[in-house]
Amino acid sequence: MNQRLFIGGTWTEPEGGHYDVVDPATEAAVGAAPEATRDQVDAACAAAREAFGPWSRTAPEERAAILARAADLIRERLVPYAGLAQAETGATTGTARAMQVGVAAARFRRYARVEPAEWPIAPQINEAGPMGKAGVVGALAVRQPVGVVACISSYNNPWANAAGKIAPALAMGNTVVVKPAPQDPLSVYRMAEVLEEAGAPPGVVNVISGASVEVGETLVASPDVDMVSFTGSTAVGRRIAEVCGRDMKRQLMELGGKGVALVFADADIASAVAGIGTTFSFYSGQICTAPTRVLAQRPVYDRLVEALTTYANRLPVGDPRDPQTVVGPVISAAHRERVESYVELARKEGARVVTGGDRPPHPQGFYVPPTLLADCTNDMRAAREEIFGPVVAVIPFEDEEEGIALANDTDYGLIDYVWTADIAKAFRTARRLRAGGVGINTVARNMEAPFGGFKKSGVGRDVGSYALHAYSEVQSIVWPG
Repeated sequence: MNQRLFIGGTWTEPEGGHYDVVDPATEAAVGAAPEATRDQVDAACAAAREAFGPWSRTAPEERAAILARAADLIRERLVPYAGLAQAETGATTGTARAMQVGVAAARFRRYARVEPAEWPIAPQINEAGPMGKAGVVGALAVRQPVGVVACISSYNNPWANAAGKIAPALAMGNTVVVKPAPQDPLSVYRMAEVLEEAGAPPGVVNVISGASVEVGETLVASPDVDMVSFTGSTAVGRRIAEVCGRDMKRQLMELGGKGVALVFADADIASAVAGIGTTFSFYSGQICTAPTRVLAQRPVYDRLVEALTTYANRLPVGDPRDPQTVVGPVISAAHRERVESYVELARKEGARVVTGGDRPPHPQGFYVPPTLLADCTNDMRAAREEIFGPVVAVIPFEDEEEGIALANDTDYGLIDYVWTADIAKAFRTARRLRAGGVGINTVARNMEAPFGGFKKSGVGRDVGSYALHAYSEVQSIVWPG
């Protein structure tokens, strides 16, 4: 089926034609995605601008009801939607159902909860002066919608990532133009269908896509766009920020990561291995929060490398539709070659490839085996740059001070992890790590906790109530008491 664009409440034929969306596991075409032209991107932005006034004035309870209906519809269609997500992304069945479509439904449900948008501020007593007579001045802080939000989502999780932008943006009264990643845009069009069915007025949600970079460039530069919410690489985020800076557009950026797992000598090694091992299995390492850089204290270094090797070797690699599969393919042939090039570079730099590194014998599909690099140093490119694949680099350290220094010696700062039996040391270390989040003896997330990065890992925070702040401007209103 040839997918159409969704502009101003109308399913529109793309003037740029279509391109194939490829299943990473089979290399077969999943469907034909629409290629928007510059004029169609501009039309989507104009539709969102026109819809903004009425939608921003809609009662929050009415907006919430639409989000709740969308959540119900996604949940009802979980199995077919997960099948499409699996075909587009190569995710395993469990991941596609629970972590992609399931999380998307949960995010729409979360923002169907109306929260206060006004906060009283303590009255202030003013003395008489140039600004007026003496008196008491009252004040109120009010969250207002930003306007038209360009939502540019990542390929690793088209459902959860897009929903995490669209739902809080709509809840706050913004309108959106969504540009999904070119590799897997079809799922986001299903999301648009759901929102249309749930009652979103024309122009409130618009979806445009394209394999050409000009689609995203046109969207970001549009004078109708007030804010850009982007998830993706730091390199692309930097270019977007440059364009936004020229017009002072609000930004929310979730960018690259090189999460460190700091494993102290007193750690529960089995727990650490299970957490670090998610890099091998979860999205085949295509996730910015993965603990891809492991710092192991000398007394447990050899034991940790051995345990990680055993763990990696037990993970079945193959067809993500097979219930036994744990590690599916990466998104594309080009990305597979990129990941493989980092492994080869690590070899040349002196790292020891303990397991993995060689392409598995699958006739079709873009597979990379779980790969463990030992005896690394923190200056190796494989230890410093985001690989975005099932590759873990292990680096030894001597004491707490060196471990923290090595952990912070990176351009990134999204999520780090600490494993130790000493809780005081765990929290002491966490506070010294330059990262937006720190997991202590876990890789689990609290979905109400603020999410975002330090340094080149991003700008701003979202998730939970923090997302409502991210997609709003705060207005102060003052009056004489």
